[in-house]
Amino acid sequence: MGNPGSAELDALFRDPGFSQDPYPTYDRLRETSPVFWSDANGGWMLFRWEDVHASLLDHQRFSSTGRFSAALQRLSPELREACGLLDAHFSVGMLASDPPHHTRMRALVTKAFTPRVIETLRPRIEALVSDLLDDIDPASPFDLIESLAYPLPATVISFLFGAPAADRERFKGWTKGILGFQGTGNPSRASIEAATEALADMRGYLDVLITARRRDPQDDLLSLLVAAEEEGDRLSTAELQTICVTLLTAGHETTTTLISNGVWLLLTHPEQHALLREQPDLMPNAIEEMLRYESPLQRNPRMVKSAFTYHGHDLRAGDYVMQVLGSANRDPAQFPAPARFDITRTPNRHLAFGHGVHFCLGAPLARLEAPIALRQLFARFPDLRMADDGVTWQRSGLLRGLTALPVRA
Repeated sequence: MGNPGSAELDALFRDPGFSQDPYPTYDRLRETSPVFWSDANGGWMLFRWEDVHASLLDHQRFSSTGRFSAALQRLSPELREACGLLDAHFSVGMLASDPPHHTRMRALVTKAFTPRVIETLRPRIEALVSDLLDDIDPASPFDLIESLAYPLPATVISFLFGAPAADRERFKGWTKGILGFQGTGNPSRASIEAATEALADMRGYLDVLITARRRDPQDDLLSLLVAAEEEGDRLSTAELQTICVTLLTAGHETTTTLISNGVWLLLTHPEQHALLREQPDLMPNAIEEMLRYESPLQRNPRMVKSAFTYHGHDLRAGDYVMQVLGSANRDPAQFPAPARFDITRTPNRHLAFGHGVHFCLGAPLARLEAPIALRQLFARFPDLRMADDGVTWQRSGLLRGLTALPVRA
């Protein structure tokens, strides 16, 4: 299986330079092998916007049901046995289902993520950003991720779940472990063990919160989910656990990345930063361009439901497929001059939040938090600049985010 010259191209994914700058590889594969079998990643990869967009809408062929289990099928028996908790967990919930099961769960959770409901959080988010900026010592360099980009969304999602804000550091460790297992069809023993430990700890933590909400419901998202679970025919206990883990991990990680990537982009593109200062109404447009240009989620997994031929390639039932959002969002067939960061870009049909029935539930929250954070940050520190010449990107095929963002006020 594979493409002509696939070994040479596949080696690019293993190169340490790929995580620092994946776009030359994406550009090459979009042109030469837009549908590519990757041994390094254990599945097919789609690189063009048109194919990624179409496959996001086509859950009949590119299914979410069993998509995580598909990544485990070709592992050795001993590794497969070590994945018992992960397999059981990722086999239920919204991320692992197609309509009509997905529709049932989505309809429930969406009620807590409507733009109207999210907008009620604005005063709390504005106050939280102000408090976080108050804690920064402008006389010394500081890490923007540690000071603002991480604690803001982690505290907001903690509030939505009624969890203590002090527990946000625990969410960070759990998220790193769980997301390290996702995004590849070739999970390592180390990633399996780390994800299993993180998942067990997080589920134990959630059990305590869920038990408390059953006993004493509060005005929060978790109480709403628990109430639905107790109706019996709408949300099972396993679905409740999986949905909570998904919301707690994805609910802050991508927003952290959006904020830090966005600040980095403005600081390294001074002409665009100056334009945003001159025309602050461009902020919503700027956020969309940040999402396109450095997409927090770089790839999205699916599973081939039944065998079919796609652009001349024979895809087998059970094959793992990765929709490479980071490549699709730099496709010149959809975006003129895609390598240019342009906050005036319109239209901007990026796929950073996915598309179709699995469109990111947290998109309204991210689109609320990021502008508030950026506006207050640059109003408080108008001379903000990079403290170091270079930055390091996380070594993750799934996410595109900085390990740190040292800045000076």
